[in-house]
Amino acid sequence: MPPSRSTTTSRDGTRIAVYDYGNPDAPTLICVHGYPDNASLWEPVAERLATDVHVITYDVRGAGESDHPSRTSAYALDRLQEDFEAVLDHASPDEPVHVLAHDWGSIQSWQFVTDEHPRIASFVSISGPSLDHAGYFLRRANRAALTQLLHSWYIFYFHLPWLPELAWRRGWAHRVFNRLEQQDATEQRSIGDYVNGMKLYRANVVPRLIRPAQRRTDVPVLAVSPDADPFVTTALQTDIARWAPNLTVTVVRGGHWMPRNDPGLVADLVRKHTREVAGFGA
Repeated sequence: MPPSRSTTTSRDGTRIAVYDYGNPDAPTLICVHGYPDNASLWEPVAERLATDVHVITYDVRGAGESDHPSRTSAYALDRLQEDFEAVLDHASPDEPVHVLAHDWGSIQSWQFVTDEHPRIASFVSISGPSLDHAGYFLRRANRAALTQLLHSWYIFYFHLPWLPELAWRRGWAHRVFNRLEQQDATEQRSIGDYVNGMKLYRANVVPRLIRPAQRRTDVPVLAVSPDADPFVTTALQTDIARWAPNLTVTVVRGGHWMPRNDPGLVADLVRKHTREVAGFGA
């Protein structure tokens, strides 16, 4: 059954498209997609979890049916947190929620999870570190940090003027990134998802890596690292116990786009984690 669609409005007036998979009497799970995806990424996962939890997905600003602000500053992590809080108030105003996130969805969710009052009961993070944690990780200047920098080549590329946008519009970049994951990564995406989402990198990466904050959380975190991820190394994703002491680490076989390529495994990992920390999903 397809989800119902509604909208909520963030603090700066940006409209966020929200998708509700029903089961409102169950605990709420909010799924946050990454770049260059939109909320449709979560459809196969949500279909498998909808009997256990109240699944909510949303299009991050700049993607899908949400508004597409033109200013790069509108994509700062503080604005993304305001979007999440608007979705949270819309979907579960009175109860804490569980969060499942991937890629840039995980990066921004670390911002929410490490808030002073997160209103989050548990967090499953796939292929997405905190930028603040990454700033400290890269300061070690050791082999693991150098390996991650090599994996992060595309971030430097996204900071170039006009060329990345041209490459997406002409289709050159699609071929490169699809080859890295050996999949058709254009499914259910628009050119806006690709072009707008680069502002996430330009608004946040350099400031956070240069001046990282000591962001900590007691929320139960499951960090899931696919062993063949071409973009994010396992060390960067999982060497975070100093910041998240209530941490479980799972390394799985697979590539970066787990939610699309192995939704059954993602659903199983969410059930297991939430069962352990909240007693549901059995």
